[in-house]
Amino acid sequence: MEENTDIIQAVDVSISVLMAVAKSPDTRLTDIARKLNQTKPRILRMLRTLEHRGLVRKTSEGGYRLGNAIIVLGTAASTQVDLVKIASPILESVGQKVNETVQLRIIDNAESLCIAKFEPSRDLRVHALIGRRRPLYAGSSKVLLAFLPQQLQLLPARLDRFTQRTITDRIKLMAHLREIRKAGYCISRGEVSDQLVSVAVPVLAFDGSVIAALNIAAPAFRTQDSDLERFVSILKGASRKISEELNW
Repeated sequence: MEENTDIIQAVDVSISVLMAVAKSPDTRLTDIARKLNQTKPRILRMLRTLEHRGLVRKTSEGGYRLGNAIIVLGTAASTQVDLVKIASPILESVGQKVNETVQLRIIDNAESLCIAKFEPSRDLRVHALIGRRRPLYAGSSKVLLAFLPQQLQLLPARLDRFTQRTITDRIKLMAHLREIRKAGYCISRGEVSDQLVSVAVPVLAFDGSVIAALNIAAPAFRTQDSDLERFVSILKGASRKISEELNW
């Protein structure tokens, strides 16, 4: 069997250690090492590293259990899975009302990632693709960036220009993000594509943090200012429904 060179062995084994603790609470070092066919010193180093990050904890009896940091991971995972399930019918409802493409996007690896969509049946429409990534600093995805406390850390070293309307000056971008945060929504005209207009609002998680963005994208030639105002109103109502179902 060929070895996968993309796999970091130490990380792979550490995950196996974490899964072993998850499956057998209070399991001991010796048992984990035997199950994984690894040496005790190696497993001990990994357990101590996981313990340092709060992913496991050692009990008074010498066994290991999951740590409190796992609760954070579990809650985040559960929320994201629930998010698509909850949002999908709401996206369809919005799409039927406006007869345009609707997307749900989250932040993933400092980019905007589409995780759910609705497309109308009309021939000329904006095509969305689940899994497609966009930069956070261009288009209506800026609504995700606007509500984060550490915005600069998520910006690439160079802000590429997609059209003449793309904001590539950091000072102007930060000022624009403040305007978005104050308004509570983002309208983008031709920042990613000259022919595209999009509107986005934030979706709030159970703790009030912004977990996703809900947006409508449409061809610029058939979208008037009155349409954009209507889109904002509809999106805010839809976002509120999703947030409420996420126990916000």
